[in-house]
Amino acid sequence: MQLLVASRNAKKLAELRRVLDAAGVSGLDLLSLDDVPAFDEAPETGATFEENALAKARDAFTATGIPAVADDSGLAVDALNGMPGVLSARWAGRHGDDVANLELLLGQLRDVPDERRGGAFVSACALVSASGQTVVRGEWSGTIARAPRGDGGFGYDPIFVPAGSDRSAAELSPAEKDAASHRGRALALLVPALRALV
Repeated sequence: MQLLVASRNAKKLAELRRVLDAAGVSGLDLLSLDDVPAFDEAPETGATFEENALAKARDAFTATGIPAVADDSGLAVDALNGMPGVLSARWAGRHGDDVANLELLLGQLRDVPDERRGGAFVSACALVSASGQTVVRGEWSGTIARAPRGDGGFGYDPIFVPAGSDRSAAELSPAEKDAASHRGRALALLVPALRALV
């Protein structure tokens, strides 16, 4: 059974594969958007992670007929009233410019004291198939560091220190991150629906 991951991010495909393997789910052949004919992707205009994830999965399924899973995720910072939130990937103005996004966020938090630097990574994952749709949400609480640390992960990982840890998300192994991360938590909640596909 093919499953389309509505992303071109190879790390997201690898993460889903690890979650499926850990849950003992086999029989799903994961495809990315690079593996299917191009189609018009609607802009991410939803006000919530759930709306954006569902729109991406629905577009992918409608265009290809292949069951599709999509996520929308980002960083919600307490001192910024939950921002950058759904704007995380384009916080500095250009989509996917991780360095600029990270630098802008650190600049905005420069004068915020340590005790007010809380936040959470949030991920909503949606699955759309012929049998319906499922949307789940995972959160990973922590604090925002004052400088980047580590070279693993992507996005805001180098400045996010998970609650109870003294290492940034970029300093964790893939297995450690999968076990605790917002996307790992959301994908784990999606496993029953993915298992039902096969």
